[in-house]
Amino acid sequence: MDFINFKDQVCLITGAGSPSGIGFATAKIMGRLGAKIALTATTDRIFEREAELTAEGIDAKAYIADLMDREQTRELVAKVAADFGCIHALVNNAGMVQTGQGEEDMTPVKDMTYENWDTSIDRNLNITFNVTKNVLPYMTENKYGRIVNVSSVTGPVVSNPGEAAYSAAKAAILGLSRALAIEVGKDNITVNSVLPGWIGTASQTEAEEAGGLNTPMKRSADPEEVANAIVFLASREASYITGESLVVDGGNTIQEYKGPAELYY
Repeated sequence: MDFINFKDQVCLITGAGSPSGIGFATAKIMGRLGAKIALTATTDRIFEREAELTAEGIDAKAYIADLMDREQTRELVAKVAADFGCIHALVNNAGMVQTGQGEEDMTPVKDMTYENWDTSIDRNLNITFNVTKNVLPYMTENKYGRIVNVSSVTGPVVSNPGEAAYSAAKAAILGLSRALAIEVGKDNITVNSVLPGWIGTASQTEAEEAGGLNTPMKRSADPEEVANAIVFLASREASYITGESLVVDGGNTIQEYKGPAELYY
């Protein structure tokens, strides 16, 4: 038997529309380990991901919803619970950039509009809150749950110019996770965060790829490498780990020296 298995478990994964993203990588691993998968995105490409999973014999169902819209979020979670009967694990992966919404705003704070700030907070923090709040009643009733929030090293550990809103949101996810972990521990619900560094997805920029080459591992992570961490924290076996933050960045944030490798290491 596999060390980890998700037999008879229903796992809801948000932000799973990209074929090369962390969300879909997580869905594939969980599904192959026996989970029933509910996956969401904002566009109909999510049905392509559903088809890929079902072609492997995985019990999967796709849903379209704008999770910044609280009514849509409520309806989505209710539909998932009705379709599958319950929700055992939630992976809050949605955030960063939504398809069709353009790139994340990189304006310095002094020039940023209130609208752009609010949009970034909505996308990168409030989505996590919106989905979690609606899933919690089902987990509380079942006296079981695993919640894994995908944050980032950007904000909690490091940052960059023009990323104040994104950094604030991703750092806030850790505070949310810790407080919630204390609130729901008595109900056998754990809440943890995964903090990815440079990830080699299809949307990775040239600058981000260069950043990955300057980590101790000398490369960006594959989405599956982040997904493996998420899957463990979402499993039954991670039963006494809660309120924790796991950095998955190839050692990038532990290195003090940031200059050319040939001058030091």
